[in-house]
Amino acid sequence: MVSFTVPPPGIAAILLALAVGAAGYDVCYRRIPNWLTAGGVLAGIAMNTFLYQGWPGLRNSMLGLAAAVCVYLALYSIRAMGAGDVKMMAAVGAIVGWQNWVGIFLITAILGGVAAMAVVTLRGRVKRTLWNVGFVVAEMKQGRPAYLRNEELDVRSSKAVGLPHGAVIAASVIVFVTLGSQITS
Repeated sequence: MVSFTVPPPGIAAILLALAVGAAGYDVCYRRIPNWLTAGGVLAGIAMNTFLYQGWPGLRNSMLGLAAAVCVYLALYSIRAMGAGDVKMMAAVGAIVGWQNWVGIFLITAILGGVAAMAVVTLRGRVKRTLWNVGFVVAEMKQGRPAYLRNEELDVRSSKAVGLPHGAVIAASVIVFVTLGSQITS
């Protein structure tokens, strides 16, 4: 079940601070620091445990963390995401819980797709990108990771078309908070 409920003000403030800080680092340095993501996880767990009287808050926070790690670790394992992106979404999950995390994940997928299409269009790589999508699907059918036979499909490669995913996550968090405040008003 997807949810678009804005967390209490303290949690929303931590969420927005984490997202904006991570986006700034990702855009400038192409990495998201561990101290920021670890701090986000700890703050999310602590705030949820406190605000929701112990176990219910802790459980919700840990389920959000687990959902994010499971999904993003799968993307990391095929080298579609960096480790900082995994840790960033884990922190977001710990802060908002699993139902709200699913909402943020869906917004991130949509905004990330739009941003990626803009980047490949501006770089004149639409045809090459469409070919790469077909190649990825063909390799997945064979049970092989596509990055092994095509270096530009490895997010860690300098040949890859890069997009600071931390900035996409931050934009998604802002959209989520805005949508949530409109829905609950």
